[in-house]
Amino acid sequence: MEHPASATAFLRLLEIMDTLREKCPWDRKQTFESLRHLTIEETYELSEAISTGNYEELKKELGDVLLHIVFYAKIASEQNRFNISEVINTLCDKLIFRHPHVYGTTEAADEEAVKQNWEKIKLKEGNKTVLGGVPDGLPAMIKAMRIQEKARAVGFDWDNKEQVWEKLQEEISEFRAECESGNQELMEQELGDVLFSVINYARFVGLNPEDALEKTNRKFKHRFSYMEKRINESGKSFGDLTLKEMDVYWNEAKKM
Repeated sequence: MEHPASATAFLRLLEIMDTLREKCPWDRKQTFESLRHLTIEETYELSEAISTGNYEELKKELGDVLLHIVFYAKIASEQNRFNISEVINTLCDKLIFRHPHVYGTTEAADEEAVKQNWEKIKLKEGNKTVLGGVPDGLPAMIKAMRIQEKARAVGFDWDNKEQVWEKLQEEISEFRAECESGNQELMEQELGDVLFSVINYARFVGLNPEDALEKTNRKFKHRFSYMEKRINESGKSFGDLTLKEMDVYWNEAKKM
């Protein structure tokens, strides 16, 4: 337990924020709107640190995100809207209310039961629809995952992964048929169905498609960079090589 040390460190951060807001021209100028895009950037940097397993960077990026939270609360306090204490206490109250299996008499035998209770509680809190809590601004893949998870929490889901696999094969066949027809609008619709089904199947087998795709992106980037380096070392460029010749370097990269 590090609560005393954590409390001291947090108070130090609040004091620094007060000083910066008073004496630094840049910090004094910031608003909710001006910080918004910076917060999004910091969140992606945090995500990258997690994906790469760089814990030193993770520590730094968590600090940057925490700074933004404190910054927003400071601005709100100046406008007499709310302060950081209210932010924290509102969060604490919500966590206690949404965990009746910990702080109350409700029982939850496993993670799935916790998720189902969570969604029911959020509906009681005022969410008008099951999917109403999924932000429109989420990236499409993450949004699809959250939609599926919320639907599952209220019992709307496939019974087993074999059913999902059959649905995926069906969607792939429909996509291929529309590709042969050449209708761009229908092709796009069917491609969306294929991707949604892939995400669904990944969920059923316990995989996070966002993480899987990011790892593939990094793997491709690493191999392509290696191939590019080897081609440059040979005194050539991509334009000088056939695809078959490029494949030689690509296969070399795969063995690294």
